[in-house]
Amino acid sequence: MTSKISLKLSNRTPKKPLRELPPTIELSLDAEVEDAKKAVARQAGVKDFNRIGLFHPSTRKRIGDRRALIRNLEDVTSSGEILVQDLGPQMGWRTVYLVEYLGPLLFHALFYSIRPQLAKVDPYFYKDADKQPVTVVQQACFYMFMAHFVKRELETAFLHNFSASTMPAWNIVRNSFFYWASAGLLCGYMIYSPRSFAARDSFGLLDYAGLALFLGGELCNFIVHVHLAGLRRPGTTEKGIPSCIGSSLVTSPNYMFEIIAWIGVILVAREWSVVLFISIGISYMLPWSRDKEKALRAYFGDKYKKKRYTMFPGLA
Repeated sequence: MTSKISLKLSNRTPKKPLRELPPTIELSLDAEVEDAKKAVARQAGVKDFNRIGLFHPSTRKRIGDRRALIRNLEDVTSSGEILVQDLGPQMGWRTVYLVEYLGPLLFHALFYSIRPQLAKVDPYFYKDADKQPVTVVQQACFYMFMAHFVKRELETAFLHNFSASTMPAWNIVRNSFFYWASAGLLCGYMIYSPRSFAARDSFGLLDYAGLALFLGGELCNFIVHVHLAGLRRPGTTEKGIPSCIGSSLVTSPNYMFEIIAWIGVILVAREWSVVLFISIGISYMLPWSRDKEKALRAYFGDKYKKKRYTMFPGLA
């Protein structure tokens, strides 16, 4: 029995080839996708192995699981071939998420602290901001935003696992713009204004309902994230079937509870800027949840109980 796997290497995009791509590589039987990427990068003279993308020869789709064993990729081993493409400059998933979630924290802290000075900068929308302190409802909005994004930062740093270690470096600009501009700049500027619908001096029944939805949604979202992280053994990206709170209702209960938490923020803040932010967020989460449903069905087959709704019961 051979102790090596020999694979033919072919450029996935002949018009933009990896010029120094070797014709073949030899890998050990226990080699993972990441090992293959390192071997290709070393022989092709590419300094950052994360730029190397490996693709199935049959479907031409990217092999996303960096911990997958090469010998378990049936179309690769049967054809003895793997497709290669230079993905361009890459950046770590964790880094991208940490940067994008930082924006709302900075903007809300900024507008909350310089609110009196904004009366001179914007005498219409921030009229009398130097005389009127923030209301208890605005304070609640501030702490909800800060708590949500601090939670996200901590989960990204210490909890989440990523099947792929990097993404295109450009994504940090695109992703950060969404969070920094909408959740940060726009929401922060609107909420702390004396003209804001959040500038109310006392809590009503709707506000208490919003706070309850926010706290419950955030707690359940965290529980789901802990469960999802626990489905993967340390040092691996091996998948498991989710079976936690909300997973009997939808494919992605983390998205469901995320939306519930933001409905809570909307009930308290009553600002169109918050509605806009979560509406854009939902437009991203919906296709992601549908892709996850397709992936679970393909990966686990009959072992997985198909879901009718992927993100929110009765709606999507």
